[in-house]
Amino acid sequence: MAMPTTDLLAAADLPPEQPAPIAGRRRRFRFAANAKVATGLALVGFFVLLAVIGPWIAPYDPSQRSSALLEPPSAAHWFGTTHIGQDIFSQVLVGARSVILVGFLAGGVAAVLAVLIGVTSGYLSGAAGESLSVVSNVFLVLPALPLVIIVTATLPGSGDLTVALVIGFTSWAWGARVLRAQTLSLRRRDYVEAARATGETSWRIILFEIMPNLSAVIAANFVGTVIFAVMSEITLAFIGVSGISEWNWGTILFWAQSQQALAQGAWWWFVPAGLAIALLGTALSLLNFGIDEFVSPRLRSSGGRRTRTADGRVVRMRVGFTPVLGESTKDGAR
Repeated sequence: MAMPTTDLLAAADLPPEQPAPIAGRRRRFRFAANAKVATGLALVGFFVLLAVIGPWIAPYDPSQRSSALLEPPSAAHWFGTTHIGQDIFSQVLVGARSVILVGFLAGGVAAVLAVLIGVTSGYLSGAAGESLSVVSNVFLVLPALPLVIIVTATLPGSGDLTVALVIGFTSWAWGARVLRAQTLSLRRRDYVEAARATGETSWRIILFEIMPNLSAVIAANFVGTVIFAVMSEITLAFIGVSGISEWNWGTILFWAQSQQALAQGAWWWFVPAGLAIALLGTALSLLNFGIDEFVSPRLRSSGGRRTRTADGRVVRMRVGFTPVLGESTKDGAR
């Protein structure tokens, strides 16, 4: 006996037509949905915007002197003035460009070198891989800050670009070692062996089979180098090393310390620059923490995951602890 079309569809248990699943799109934005990452990206974006438009929106020339000597914050000078009447708000705005430029340029140079040398030395075998590993070991012992001081003192025309390149060329070795160790672990995986067996070239295996699994490590290495470069440049400016930009946040702290701003009660001279440094460091650290949570499923679910025990109690996962749920006995003892 023939069955109606509707009965056939019901018997086949065919699901009704639904819109395309959004799980893939959600998975793409899972990294940015993390609260730490979102906060870090917002703060970093704010400082990048200041670096771009800061010199244009500064109300005064940061080096211009005036008769308003060591005045506290007011409507005319939002962050107060220095001992010679310079506007501190303009100095903070103009100084953001140097800090961001040196930090991100040094981080980019170090990340590129770490990927080229670390992944290549981990994938290659024999003398080529060992030679690149020896190069990484040599650069591990090169001190960045003393080298920057020597270079800036030797080259009369050195500036932010020179400082960024020196920090980048001396800060890639740690990242290269980590990437080499990860590549040594990945190159013998089944999918890599399968790609090699099908005749894929080495560069294609590295780019499409190994590199996607190292993206989080590369990003963490980049963020860590940016933090180090920012703090290094501010430190060099604070100790008065020549050859860096005329104004950055470290320069503001240098003049505040040399003119005894704390002893004079001029807190507005060093607090804004200090807060800017702290906020930028916090933003970059939040990005680093977010990358760690995105890579590690255990960290990703810690603090917000709940599980139910045999007797019906709800246990919340916490960072640093691995709950062990035993079977409850008849008398409730554990």
